This record gives sequence, C-alpha cells and structure tokens, in this order.
Amino acid sequence: MSASLNYKSFSKEQQTMDNLEKQLICPICLEMFTKPVVILPCQHNLCRKCASDIFQASNPYLPTRGGTTVASGGRFRCPSCRHEVVLDRHGIYGLQRNLLVENIIDIYKQESTRPEKKSDQPMCEEHEDERINIYCLNCEVPTCSLCKVFGAHKDCQVAPLTHVFQRQKSELSDGIAVLVGSNDRVQGVISQLESTCKTIEECCRKQKQELCEKFDYLYGILEERKNEMTQVITRTQEEKLEHVRALIKKYSDHLENVSKLVESGIQFMDEPEMAVFLQNAKTLLQKKWELVFLQNF
Repeated sequence: MSASLNYKSFSKEQQTMDNLEKQLICPICLEMFTKPVVILPCQHNLCRKCASDIFQASNPYLPTRGGTTVASGGRFRCPSCRHEVVLDRHGIYGLQRNLLVENIIDIYKQESTRPEKKSDQPMCEEHEDERINIYCLNCEVPTCSLCKVFGAHKDCQVAPLTHVFQRQKSELSDGIAVLVGSNDRVQGVISQLESTCKTIEECCRKQKQELCEKFDYLYGILEERKNEMTQVITRTQEEKLEHVRALIKKYSDHLENVSKLVESGIQFMDEPEMAVFLQNAKTLLQKKWELVFLQNF
C-alpha cells in the first residue's frame, strides 16, 4: 500500500511561530520591534524609540529638542547583555537599522494574518472513506483502522501515526546530522591528505636537492683526485721512459763500440806479419775485456 502523506501538523507550525515571535520582542517595551536598530558591537536589537528612551535616561543632563536628545554623543548599556554602547554625534540615529529583522517581522505578520489551510489527509486505498491514521509496524506502512480490524493488517502490530512520525523524523534528523558530521570529518581527512601530499612533495624535493648537492660534491672530489693521480702516473711514466731511454742509449753505444772492435779484430786477423799483429793485438784484447766488463754491468 502506498499513500502520499503530509506530515506538517498545525501544533508544530504554531510552536515554530511562537518561538519566532519570542525572538522578535523588544526587551524594553516587550512588544514586537518597531524600526529595530543594531546596537554595536554586541548586535542586540532595540526599537529606535526604546533606544532613545534608555539613552536619555542614561544621559539626563544632555540637551534635548522635541523630546529627542541633540547632544554630540553619549553612552548607555545594552539592556540584554549590559555591554556599554558609545554613540557618536548622530546619537541614536547613528545606529544602523536592522533591515533583516524588519523583513522577518513583515513576513511573520503576513503569516500570522493568513487564513489557516487545512491539510488534505490521505485516504485509504482499500477503504475510500477511511483516513490513514495508524502505522503498521510489521509491514512498515501507514494504514487505516479498518485495515487493522478487517483487512490485510488485522494480525499486525500497529502504532499511532504521530508516534511513528515523530520517531522517524527524529531518526532522519539524527541521520542527517550524522551524515553532515561525517562529511565534515571526510573533508577534514581530505584536507589532511592534501596537506600530506604537499609535505611529501616538499620533502622529496629537498631530498633530491640534497642528493644532487652531495653527488656534485663527491664528483668534485673524485675529479680532483683523478687529476692528481693522472699527474702522478704521468710523472712516473716520464721518469721510467727517461730511464729506459738512457739504458737504450747506453746499450746502443756499447753495441756500436763492440761492432767497431769486431771490425778492427777481423782486419787484424788478416795481418800476415806476426810482429805487427802482436803489436796491435794487445790493444784489441784490452778493449775487448773492457767491453766485456761493461757488458756484465
């Protein structure tokens, strides 16, 4: 069973209007505000005439004109919170009018004078002359009394419609509050995660920068060390090459001398005269032993 239900009750609307009216009462004259003003900085409202009266009562020695204070300034205390209000040379007329409260009063008066509308209470689909006035707890649907006595819900548990209405409305209100609170918490989590992302990005950026600086420093040290070692190797190379070249020259000179001595010896080997041969052989043999001695060292 389905039915379109109107859950607005007259008592609830009347209670709302009464609460609204209490907020629109002047604390001085106890009547609805007339040309309300904002008492800065406490933001409480007073009728302009009531504000003028309390201002004159607080400043009795200030000159007046036509019952209105014409002084260049003064002060009085807010009747609601006792906050001291300091006025400039414009006096009460220097206070700002509360146009929002005035509009609310106009709307309230229009609603108060509007004739009451009788809500169309839905009728039962099974029993056209019966109003839907109870709620089936088993089937979780609204129904009428005849459905409980003779109809489909005769074996079900029922409850007054108003009780279920208030309970479910309260549950829905609590659910909305939970969802709103949950949304606030989720938004807070999102904000924290976004802040965490920014923190991660900033930390990684700093780490990259520090890493690059460290590697640049190490690269500079390695480059300097490479140049030093390269110079050492170059000097060692030059020293060794110089030593080897000196040895090459030494042995080359030795070979040249040996070749000359061999050539001289071959020439003297062909000398037919023994006296001449012996005269020159001594010199050649002496040079030979000198060369052999140098060769061994």
